[in-house]
Amino acid sequence: MNIKIISVGKIKERYLIDAIKEYSKRIMPYAKLSFIEVKDEPTKDNASPKDNLKIKEKEALRILNHIDSREYVIALAIEGKQLNSIELANKIKELPTYGNSNIAFIIGGSLGLDKEILDRSNFKLSFSKMTFPHQLMKVILLEQLYRAFRINNNAPYHK
Repeated sequence: MNIKIISVGKIKERYLIDAIKEYSKRIMPYAKLSFIEVKDEPTKDNASPKDNLKIKEKEALRILNHIDSREYVIALAIEGKQLNSIELANKIKELPTYGNSNIAFIIGGSLGLDKEILDRSNFKLSFSKMTFPHQLMKVILLEQLYRAFRINNNAPYHK
């Protein structure tokens, strides 16, 4: 299985980089993992809704350049479907059965994802109704992917 994580913005915080490296190392026996970070657009605190929409559109174009037509795209979106860890594990396990062994997870920037990305996605996944920093979301996603692979391989994992 090939998993690509496309995210907006570069992570600068050392503790997040270390966590990403650790979970990536843990996932390597189960899947090939790759990361693409696209440039985020500067966002003003007092930007109008129209300005925010333009920012998301620009980021969407950068994301779309990295999505292959054969990839199963999972967009992380607050309005997506919430799954528990076992349900996520089952989803990941079943995808290759339907010819989807290339998965792209999309993590938007601080404003979220543009409609074009949401429309392109095959599945919208929500980790919570709460909002998380997009930099932290990569760590949360990797931890849940690792947990899913452990569940699917009947391997122990702390609870």
